[in-house]
Amino acid sequence: MESQKLYEKSNDKDSQFAKALHGESYKKTGLSAILAKGKDASELANSGYFKHWDGGVAKEDEDKRLDDYNRLTHHYYNLVTDFYEYGWGSSFHFSRYYRGEAFRQATARHEHFLAHKMNIKEGMKVLDVGCGVGGPAREICRFTDCNIVGLNNNDYQIERANHYAQKYHLDDKLSFVKGDFMQMDFEPETFDAVYAIEATVHAPVLEGVYSEIYKVLKPGGTFGVYEWVMTDNYDESNEEHRKIAYGIEVGDGIPKMYPRSVAEQALKNVGFEIEYEKDLADVNDEIPWYYPLAGEFKYVQTLSDYFTIFRTSRIGRFVTTEACGLLEKVGLAPKGTKQVTIALEDAAVNLVEGGKQKLFTPMMLFVCKKPLKE
Repeated sequence: MESQKLYEKSNDKDSQFAKALHGESYKKTGLSAILAKGKDASELANSGYFKHWDGGVAKEDEDKRLDDYNRLTHHYYNLVTDFYEYGWGSSFHFSRYYRGEAFRQATARHEHFLAHKMNIKEGMKVLDVGCGVGGPAREICRFTDCNIVGLNNNDYQIERANHYAQKYHLDDKLSFVKGDFMQMDFEPETFDAVYAIEATVHAPVLEGVYSEIYKVLKPGGTFGVYEWVMTDNYDESNEEHRKIAYGIEVGDGIPKMYPRSVAEQALKNVGFEIEYEKDLADVNDEIPWYYPLAGEFKYVQTLSDYFTIFRTSRIGRFVTTEACGLLEKVGLAPKGTKQVTIALEDAAVNLVEGGKQKLFTPMMLFVCKKPLKE
């Protein structure tokens, strides 16, 4: 009972802080949403996040981040959600790409593929763990006509997700609620299927979030996840490898990146039967998953790609960072905007390098079953 009161008190504080930081910006998009932030609250969010990162990769530094995973992730998405939507769209994930395929088409296909592999059907009750602003939930709902509940620990993202559900007349099938995926409030055996798209990487211990998913899933139900992991090529003792992993962690709000084998074993440890597993980033695609971040014009596929590739080129990153710095300097953007931009740009560089060296994958796909009761 006492822990429940503390949880509710924390939620109230989060909600009040989100209102002070974001105000009515959930109704806006892009640059207008970024510029609408409360300046004082934004500065607090910035310091609250970056205090976790001082360049330390020692065990004690990692342990501090793991212990404070919830606040770390909460502050991170308060800072970056509008940047993500501005530069990427409302589905915060990578995808496979084919020659001549538009970015948004690839994004939708990647979501459809997951729903297909999980065999999600019309009328099913489905949980989206770490739902962001609801982009994948909206797409999968339209694709399958299922009912989806999105779970998220960030008030602002929930507000945006519910706003979009109403805007696109999907609120009869979609709902988004606040919660900690390490301590879910749903009744056991509530959902026919559960999926997570590049979200459970924020968990301090994968068994923790996987066991909660196992609990709320009906016997015979399916869990599908695109997991961020370091590949079998990654060597924790290799200084260059660890630097790349740390760069990804800082810029993406991740307390600790784990190897693929850890995720696989964690699923088995909590009772899941793995029916399908495949690293979709390692299938020799002509267009790599990281092309939107690479800044290399050889990957241009559509007219809009020219802007994307320029923006992620060395010159484009410089222009973006300095422009954010200028907006901050003249008082139009909140203090810390440039620091957030630098962290995101640095993460992009490390994601690309991790992809090129095949040290990292954002789409290790596991499709698992919860066994039927005997």
